[in-house]
Amino acid sequence: MAATTFEMDGSIMEGGGQILRLSAALSCIQGASIKINKIRAGRSTPGLRPQHLSGLELVRDMCNGNLEGATVGSTEITLTPGKIKGGSHIADTHTAGSVGLLMQISLPCTLFAQGPSELCLKGGTNAEMAPQIDYTMKVFKPIVERFGVQFDCDLRMRGYYPKGGGEVVLKVNPVKELSPINITERGNITKIYGRAFVAGVLPFKLAKDMSAAAVRTIRKEIKDLYINIQSLQEKDQACGSGSGIIIIAESSTGCIFAGSSLGKKGVYADKVGIEAAEMLLRNIRHNGCVDEFLQDQLIIFMGLANGTSRMRTGPISLHTQTAIHVTEQLTNAKFAIRKAEDENANNDTYIIECQGVGATNPSI
Repeated sequence: MAATTFEMDGSIMEGGGQILRLSAALSCIQGASIKINKIRAGRSTPGLRPQHLSGLELVRDMCNGNLEGATVGSTEITLTPGKIKGGSHIADTHTAGSVGLLMQISLPCTLFAQGPSELCLKGGTNAEMAPQIDYTMKVFKPIVERFGVQFDCDLRMRGYYPKGGGEVVLKVNPVKELSPINITERGNITKIYGRAFVAGVLPFKLAKDMSAAAVRTIRKEIKDLYINIQSLQEKDQACGSGSGIIIIAESSTGCIFAGSSLGKKGVYADKVGIEAAEMLLRNIRHNGCVDEFLQDQLIIFMGLANGTSRMRTGPISLHTQTAIHVTEQLTNAKFAIRKAEDENANNDTYIIECQGVGATNPSI
């Protein structure tokens, strides 16, 4: 393995767990040690939280690596990776820490493994401040597969705040290399659908209220499409009590957008539905091809791909700027952001272009 050691300041820009996840994944893929300091320095509880720790330990196990300084509350870690070997691994946050975020740190590594991987990820499937598992499966998965990625995502159990207890099994085949993507044609919105759910002790009426409020809100702006938001009571497939809604829109060119929200104590169900609908509408208005949550998740794949990728987006989020910074620091990828200037663009439409490094998997 290369003797290079990268250093990363964990407090820059967005300053959260994202820097940790991206840095660890890129270190692992490139076989270069990384030292990350000032981890989550600006957060109300600085340093590693349990979900960050389980993500780092997962990557360490996947690559036969060595991890120093990894304890809850630690603000500095060093990861020295070995070869990514594939096989079966388990990561458990023991909290409602997000399964989707465990996937963010581990999925890129599995693509460059020596063989297929099976990851059993445990924690929260529908948690605040993280992609809901429904988003990962319905929006992230079909788009990331355009890079030539193939994976199955089996949702075994949903888990909610505060206990977690959710379980997702990920099966991934490695790739020789990633193909670049070109997602620049928006097309028209042709389909809007979703699910509003309650689990545990919460009454079914909440799901119906969320769904109805969301449909009413979308109807004000999009009048000519059938909107199909199912109301669901989750019985056996859920651990704990929770509620929420996710609404997905698809375009004629295969772009996928989402808006979502989770129920909270003391917040009316209508308000939760309206919040998800407004988020979706906001992400449709900017005339980009990806929503604000997919933007940053695709950056690492664009950086590793073999060739030039282009993605049409709305306003560039701080998460995306951070992902670009980390990817450029740790690889030779080069990103450029420019305003989109075609007739369908508005003030908030951008093109992110990346000359990827063409990372290859020596085992294939």
